[in-house]
Amino acid sequence: MTLQQRIPFLVLLLALVLCSHTVAASPRTLVLGSDVAEIVAALGESDNVIARDDTVDWPAELASLPSIGYLRNLSGESVLSLAPQRVIAAQAAGPREVLAQIEASGVELIHFEQSPQLDNLPARIDTLAAIYGKQAEGKALIEELDRSREQLAALPPLDGLKVMFVLHHGGMTPMVAGQGTLAHQLVERLGATNAFAGMQGYRPISAEGLVPAAPDVVILPADGLAALGGPEGLWQLPGLSLTPAGKAHHYVAINSGALLGMGLRTTDALIALHGQLAALTDDLSP
Repeated sequence: MTLQQRIPFLVLLLALVLCSHTVAASPRTLVLGSDVAEIVAALGESDNVIARDDTVDWPAELASLPSIGYLRNLSGESVLSLAPQRVIAAQAAGPREVLAQIEASGVELIHFEQSPQLDNLPARIDTLAAIYGKQAEGKALIEELDRSREQLAALPPLDGLKVMFVLHHGGMTPMVAGQGTLAHQLVERLGATNAFAGMQGYRPISAEGLVPAAPDVVILPADGLAALGGPEGLWQLPGLSLTPAGKAHHYVAINSGALLGMGLRTTDALIALHGQLAALTDDLSP
């Protein structure tokens, strides 16, 4: 074989070696938090993720991975037993002592200090895109996100619509969202009114507190509705049948991971929720 004949072969061989080196150099990654997991997957890095926490339920290729437990109650032993080379952790991951233990072991720890919000989502994308050397892909994700945010901003506010946002229920007592919750922020973002804005955090509400709040519509997770036995079980919650929502049977079942995760799916989920709520306003009781 002449030198001229060998050059294309050598170029191909070098490309194969570099490619295999790149694959081998990709770190074994553990993702903690649904918002960062969505970004990692969207950047095309799912193949390098070895495990997740319980909050990561999407996309399917990550949801099918082994879980090391609940995001806020991690075990250092459980994490380190998987021999990760990199741990990407959302702000809520903890306890802090466990994260410090992971970092002290020599594992690369990327811990987001800010709580996930729609407004800081581009910054989270930028950070992870830079870590993976995928700035172009990150820029494309942010541009797509900006288009969705512009669409959301152009929607008419749901003036006068009083919303009861149920996080979950305990027995026959619903746990509803007040101020200082992500649910409250999202209701305000839609231009609607949180029927329980006068309280802080997520609180159980009795019939005595529910009836005077007079919500027009109930928003609750789809799995929570199923746990209640469907719409029939929902309207059996004490006092709810006496509210405008109960009388009109107005409710919207949501994918809580998509809507409350403050990740790539949240803006589109908000747009869809606006459409469902707007459709209900046409036949609200006066």
